[in-house]
Parts: sequence; structure tokens; C-alpha cells
Amino acid sequence: MDAAIVYLTSIGIVLLFGIICTIIASKMKIPNVLLLLVLGIVMSRVRYNGDKIISFPSTFLTAISILALVMIIFDSCSRFKLKDFNNLSLKTLKMVVVNLLLNLVILTFFMYVIFGIKNIFIAAVFAAMMSGTAAETVLAMFQGRKNRVLEFLEIESILNTPFMVLIPFMIIDLMSSVGAQMAVSRFIEQIAPFIQQIVTGIGAGILVGIIVFKFMRKHYSENLSPVAMITAAILAYVMAERLGGSGVLSVTTLGLFFGNIYIKEKWKLSQFSGMLANSLEILVFVLVGLVVILPQNYGFFVRSLVLFIVFLLVRYLSVLIVTRKEDFTIKEKLFITLNAPKGIALATIAFTLTTLDIAGISTVLEVTLAFLLYSILLSTITVKFSEYFLGTTK
Repeated sequence: MDAAIVYLTSIGIVLLFGIICTIIASKMKIPNVLLLLVLGIVMSRVRYNGDKIISFPSTFLTAISILALVMIIFDSCSRFKLKDFNNLSLKTLKMVVVNLLLNLVILTFFMYVIFGIKNIFIAAVFAAMMSGTAAETVLAMFQGRKNRVLEFLEIESILNTPFMVLIPFMIIDLMSSVGAQMAVSRFIEQIAPFIQQIVTGIGAGILVGIIVFKFMRKHYSENLSPVAMITAAILAYVMAERLGGSGVLSVTTLGLFFGNIYIKEKWKLSQFSGMLANSLEILVFVLVGLVVILPQNYGFFVRSLVLFIVFLLVRYLSVLIVTRKEDFTIKEKLFITLNAPKGIALATIAFTLTTLDIAGISTVLEVTLAFLLYSILLSTITVKFSEYFLGTTK
């Protein structure tokens, strides 16, 4: 009982200070995630008799990370609607694919060169994670103003989130099958099991979707429907994992299924899903800053900043490739390049990775936390000078 009270007290403290940071961020007109990360980092430094004043057991962290991951994936994928595709959406999708591929090649290589990550799978996990953006982190500061560049960034964040949350775990699954030291023969042997993981994951998501959403198409209960939706997402993940498939892919499939079929009062369910995902934001960001400890040396920050510059150059190259036949100005291209803030999806993935015992993962998590801070800070500054880049937005 005493241990339970201690953990509940810790959760209460985290949420209380998280709410205070969110209020302060709103008053200062800056993204709250920046202050939440700083809060977690500060809390990790505060100790009593040599021990952290805020700490949680690994089982609790694993459960919270999986729950947050499931809800973030479901919420982001459910917003992906095929009927809303237009020319700008197609250009944005091209940007997502091009940037992802370039990151997997270039950023993976520089992760090896700069930080000495010899495991190509782990370096590729980092590169895939950095392909995601969270435009809502800073675009809320525009308060409803419209511009094609802002719309481009918003659509990009919606489209790249499913890729960003899915591919790192697919790489990890492949690595666990092939082994850290990749051999061609071993790789070929694992192609069939890897495909089976994908098929099982997709199948589990579709099966749960058909069973649950069949009833939700015609019936809506203000009390039960939101619970049924959450239950479906959790069951899809658990079923796929139990059957040897990809739980992340299963929830991704379920979210896409939900977003593209008719369900009674879907907009209310979507609001609830988004609210639940946002409610996990405070806990996840603070815990990431609390669990992932940044090295206390200048060398790390110099190397991480160099890698971040490489990341921006890769993003700018992607923008140039995608918009080479479009009438985007240089300033607009720079605005798109500099606005690549990382958000709750990346924080959730990083939080989930803290529960894994993989060689080299600690370095990846440290650089990920640094990138979270750098990207949000850079985007905030860029938005402050939006009139220079975009002119007056309507």
C-alpha cells in the first residue's frame, strides 16, 4: 500500500506541475511541450539521499508507454481520410515518402559517423523516427489563419505520423529476427516470417474493426461507444502481439479502418479519442524528460547539433525535390524546412523504446530528446518571424 501511495503521489506531482507548465506556456504563447520536456529534465536532476524524488517501476512505464502508443497511433491514423485527398495532399505525400527515404539513407549514415552507432538497424530506427513532424505543436499560434504553406505542414504531419510510428517498430522486429550482425543468408531466411508479422498485424486490425465497428455503424451510446473504441484499439494491439504479428501495424490498420468507414456519431468519438491522446501528452513528455538523461558534456551537444544541421539539410533537399515544379518561393521553402517540430508521437515512441534492452538504444534516446528540444525551439522562433517568410496570412 505504501508503494502504491508513493507512485500515485509521483503521478499527481507530475500532472500538477505539467498543468502549471501548460498554463505558463499558453500565457507566453509558446508550445507547452517545450516546458514539459524541460520539467522532466529538471525533475530527473532533483535527488534526495542520492535517489530520484520521482521514479516509477519498469512495469508501470511499459504499460503507460504501450497505452499511449496505441492511442496516439489510433488517433493519428483515424484522421487519414482518402476522400480528402487533393493535389496538395498528393504533393505532401510525396514529400513524406522522399524525406523518409533520404533520412533512412543519409541520416542513418551520419548517425554512424557522428555517434558511432555500428548497428545499422538502430541507426535506421532513429532516422525513421526523425521523419515525423507535429505541425500542431506550433501552428496553433496562427489561430486559424490560412496559407498554403501552413496547410502543407498540417497535412504533412497527418500523413507522416503513421509512417513514423510504424517503420521504427518494423525495423526493430526485423532486427530481432535477423540479429544485429546482418548476413545476407540470415536476412533472406527471415523475409517470410517478417511478411507473416505484417499480414497477421493487418489481419488482426481488420478483424477487430469488422467485429466492433459493425455494431458502432448503427448504434451509439454516449457512455459505451468511447469505451468500445478504446477497447478495440487495445484488443487489436494485444491480439496481433499474441499471434506473433505487429501490434503497431494492427492499430494502424484499425485507425485507418475507423477513419474511412461510416460510424454513427464518428465526430464525437474522434473528439474523445483526441482528448484522451492529448491527456496523455503531459504524462508522456514529462516522463521522457525524466527517464532519458542527457549527457552532461559539451561534446554531446556539439555532435547532436551537427547531426541536427544534417537533418535540416536533408529536409531542405526533400523540399527542393518535391517543389521543383511548383511556384513556392525560397522563403516558403525555408519556412517548410525549418518547421519540423517533433511532438507527442515521437515522444511516445521514445518513451516506449526506454523499456527495451537493446545495445545502442540509450544513445538513440539521448539524441532523440535533444532533437525534440532543438526542433520545437527552432520552429517556435521560425513562427515568430512568419511574416518575413510568408507575408500576411489570412
